[in-house]
Amino acid sequence: MPILVIALAEWFGTALWFTPNAVIGALQTVWSLAPTDLGWLTGAVQVGFLLGTLGIGLSGLADRLDASRLFALACLIGAVSNALLPFAGGLWPAVGLRLITGMTLAGIYPIGMKLMVGWAPGRTGLGLAWLVGMLVLGTALPHALQGLSLLDRWQLPWASAVWGASLLALGGGAMLLTLGEPETMRATRRDHRGRSPSGTRLDVSVFRIPGYRRAAGGYFGHMWELYTLWALLPLLLAHALPGTDAVTLALGSFALIAIGGPACWLGGWLSQHVGSRAVAAAGLAGSAGCCLLYPWLSQLPASWHVVLLGVWSALAIVDSAHFSALSARACPAALLGTGLTLQNAIGFGISVLSLILLMPLWPVSGVWLSWLLLPGPAIGLWLVSRPLSAPRDASPR
Repeated sequence: MPILVIALAEWFGTALWFTPNAVIGALQTVWSLAPTDLGWLTGAVQVGFLLGTLGIGLSGLADRLDASRLFALACLIGAVSNALLPFAGGLWPAVGLRLITGMTLAGIYPIGMKLMVGWAPGRTGLGLAWLVGMLVLGTALPHALQGLSLLDRWQLPWASAVWGASLLALGGGAMLLTLGEPETMRATRRDHRGRSPSGTRLDVSVFRIPGYRRAAGGYFGHMWELYTLWALLPLLLAHALPGTDAVTLALGSFALIAIGGPACWLGGWLSQHVGSRAVAAAGLAGSAGCCLLYPWLSQLPASWHVVLLGVWSALAIVDSAHFSALSARACPAALLGTGLTLQNAIGFGISVLSLILLMPLWPVSGVWLSWLLLPGPAIGLWLVSRPLSAPRDASPR
C-alpha cells in the first residue's frame, strides 16, 4: 500500500514539471513567443531543480528533515508558483516562476525516491521503477489536460491545464503528509542528527564510493538525452504529422511521453529477474541506437514514424529508476537522501545544458539533432558496463 501511495503522490506532484510545454501554442499567441522560447521555460525548471537539489543535498537536509513533510511543503509552494503562470504576462516573469517551481520539485522527486526506498527496502528496483513511471505520467499529464481543454465539447481556457496540474500537486502533497515516514527512516534521521551537529556542513563524501560514482555517471549520460527528447517530442510529432490540429498534437505528445510509464514498470519487473544493472544497460543501448538511426528512420511512413517515437521515448526512460536503485544500494543509509539528491542535482544540471545548447538548433538541424543526443547514452552505457562495487545489501536486484 505505501508503494502505491508514494507512486500516485509522485505522479500528482510532478505534474508541475512540463506545464508550459503543454500550453506552448497558447503562450506563443498570448505572449508572442518564438518556438525556441520553449527552451527557456523548460530550462528554467531544470535550473531551479538543480539549485534546489544542490541546496538540499549539500546541506544534508535531505537526511535531517522529515521527508514526508518536506515533500508536502514542496508540493504546496510548487502548486502556488505554477498557478501564477497565467498571470505572468510575458516570457521573463514566466521564467522566474518556472525557476521557483523547479526548486520545489527538488523536494518532490528525489525525496519521493528516498521515501520509496524506505518503505520498500527489499524491492528497490521495482519500487523506484513504479515511482519513475509515475514521474513520466506526471510529465505527460499537462499535455492531456491541454488536449482535453481544447475539445469542442469543453473549449476551456488554456490556463485550466495549468491550474489542474497545481490541484493535483496539492493532492500529492496531502497523500504523503498523511502517510509519513517509516520508523527505520526516523531512527536513521535521529542518528544522523546526533552524529552531525552542524546543519549547514557540505557533505560530498558519497562520491568517494566507487559504485555510487559509476551508477551516477550512467545517470548523467542518460540525462543528457532524456529531457531534451521530451521537449522535442511535440516538435518531432508535428514533423511526422504535418498539418495536424492542436488537439491531436497535445494528446499525441501525452501518449508519446506517457508510454514511458508502462516501460518503467516493465523494467522494474525485469529487474527482479535480471537485476537493475542489466535493465539500465539495455535502456541506454536502445536509446543510443534510436539517436543514431533516427535521421534515416524518420523517413518512414507517418504511422511508423509515430511508432518509432514511442519506442524511443520508452527506451530513453526505462533505465532511469535503475541508476537510482544502483546508487541507493551503494550508499550507506545515513547518506541515502544526500546521495540521491546530489545525483539528481548534477543530472538535471546536465539536462539544462543539453536543453540550452540543443533546443535552439532544431530550426537548422531538424531530425539530425538526434546525433547530438547520442553522446549521453553512449557514455552512460560505457560507465554502467564497467564493474560496480558490491551493493550495500546482498540482493542482486
